[in-house]
Amino acid sequence: MADTSIGTPEQLRDPDYTPPLIKAVPLGIQHVLAMFVSNVTPAIIVCGAAGFGFGSNSPDFPQMIYMIQMSMFFAGIATLFQSIGVGPVGARLPIVQGTSFAFIPIMIPLVAGKGVDAIAVLMGGILVGGLFHAVLGLFIGKIRFALPPLVTGLVVTMIGLALVKVGIQYAAGGVPAIGTPEYGSGLNWLMAGTVILVTLGLKFFARGMLSVSAVLIGLLVGYGLAFVLGQVNLGNVGRASSFALPNPLHFGLEFSVAAIVGFCAMSFVSAVETVGDVSGITKGGAGREATDKEIQGATFADGIGTAISGLFGALPNTSFSQNVGLIAMTGVMSRHVVTIGAVFLILCGLVPKIGAIISSIPIEVLGGGVIVMFGMVVAAGISMLSDVTWNRRNMVIFAIALSLGLGLQLEPGALQYLPGTIKVLATSGILPAAVIAIVLNLVLPEDLSDESTEEVSGGMAGHGKGSLGQSGQA
Repeated sequence: MADTSIGTPEQLRDPDYTPPLIKAVPLGIQHVLAMFVSNVTPAIIVCGAAGFGFGSNSPDFPQMIYMIQMSMFFAGIATLFQSIGVGPVGARLPIVQGTSFAFIPIMIPLVAGKGVDAIAVLMGGILVGGLFHAVLGLFIGKIRFALPPLVTGLVVTMIGLALVKVGIQYAAGGVPAIGTPEYGSGLNWLMAGTVILVTLGLKFFARGMLSVSAVLIGLLVGYGLAFVLGQVNLGNVGRASSFALPNPLHFGLEFSVAAIVGFCAMSFVSAVETVGDVSGITKGGAGREATDKEIQGATFADGIGTAISGLFGALPNTSFSQNVGLIAMTGVMSRHVVTIGAVFLILCGLVPKIGAIISSIPIEVLGGGVIVMFGMVVAAGISMLSDVTWNRRNMVIFAIALSLGLGLQLEPGALQYLPGTIKVLATSGILPAAVIAIVLNLVLPEDLSDESTEEVSGGMAGHGKGSLGQSGQA
């Protein structure tokens, strides 16, 4: 429920209203707390996949700190694009931007085990993908028809399914520990399990910001336990500098067909996700539909923010859905509140010691958090799929796209004779699933009958929109 001490109901629904600073600053920091863990986690995952050492003596460790730092800094910059706007760029709404999970399944195979030099390929893909994303803003309204809930729900579900393995590996001790006696030890699962239990407890039994920040608080409790158990190494915090500016082309730029195709394809999906978030903000905070200008501006900001991130060594940005829910919860629609949060993120991004503290989180503790986060991604996809009318046509589209997408990801050796670039894209899981679903959805006629549903689904007949069927239904 909205706090009327902040302003009148009319003011709270106005994006241009500025609450008193004594109220606006905590509200802005609240937005940062809600997205903080999700924003920095992709950088840690990508660095881990590339083979950056997690130990304090690793020569690559400062590179991880830098990427974490840039994740905060450019999330703040991209948020300013949305809240303040620059010309046609930005929705001028309280949209919080952050590093996107959606691109992780594309990035991991591009850098897997290749070290810091492989990051240049990501940056080239991010730059081109971001520019492509911005161009989508010119006609975003005309392409939404190609991504109904059947397609978007499938893609989001595939993103989560592609990541849950990473969460389990982290909780068990991390990829470098696979095959060692320490991997999967009781100590590792104690740290990860503590994070999961605290997070679930807060999600179920707490209210307000305690519930919204459940993952962050769970990680803090897990971190405290790890510290007591002697599993935290703070050596890098003392060595990290107190202030540092972003470094242009820090990782360099390298243009790869696989990276460019992958990032452009996922930008298409990310653009539609942003449209949904913009609509959610205007409905939840102002009780109205988003205008074409707001949707176009938000898409421009998404793309430009991502392209600039790639020039400085950060990962792709997108709008954060958890902050959409936070606006609905607080009832405060002010874009200036989000601007305050963005400034806070930028300041954090200028202090490498903050990145060093984040990087000192034991991988097992982080694993407990990402198990919850990636599971929620899967749940969000399934929630989207609940809006689908499950007739024979849609069940076949979903079945084929999921089977081929997930199957090729689980068994990449099945495509061992494909050229390298095509193999990386085809075994990403998400891209083949998305392409198959989009093409079949556009090609197959809507008026296919349901008479053969049971043959397709093994006797489990599909039911109507978002339902499990009533008693007596076939």
